[in-house]
Amino acid sequence: MAKLYFYYASMNAGKSAHLLQADFNYRERGMATVLWTAALDSRSAGMVRSRIGLESEAHRFHPDTDLWAEVSAAHAETPLDCVLVDEAQFLTAPQVWQLARLADQAGIPVLCYGLRTDFQGELFPGSAVLLGIADALVELKAVCHCGRKATMNLRVDETGAAIKHGQQTEIGGNDLYVALCRKHFSEALSG
Repeated sequence: MAKLYFYYASMNAGKSAHLLQADFNYRERGMATVLWTAALDSRSAGMVRSRIGLESEAHRFHPDTDLWAEVSAAHAETPLDCVLVDEAQFLTAPQVWQLARLADQAGIPVLCYGLRTDFQGELFPGSAVLLGIADALVELKAVCHCGRKATMNLRVDETGAAIKHGQQTEIGGNDLYVALCRKHFSEALSG
């Protein structure tokens, strides 16, 4: 039975690299996969890219993309063995349910990778639904500067000072975000 997986972590935990490794493993065995990433992430330009230099082309999803219809059409042409989704925190609730339907009704394993929380410690909408309905939850580990597990994403300005307010989503990497343990995240926000 196919499952819906959610691999979640803070920034800099290797989510995209893990996704690309999983995709490589399927393809190495002659299996067909399809990759998706958020169109919202303007840095990706239709690519899944990892910080360690791995990359692969991907379809881009928008909030109105019907993933059930898109993947089902591709599956009808070439039977798919796996669907891999990067930046899954940007999925809408209906899209997460569409991915669950692909696992349940089409029998295709779906591997989603994304952030659990934003820079204020709040769940992203896509992540909230994935945490609620995924068959398997897998936490990938990042490391805080103190050596503890980093679970939080601190947004910083150009001087490295914590940003406490703003839109939930601001696209960026190490220039805008720092992965921290909860202790150091809380200290940065209270300072």
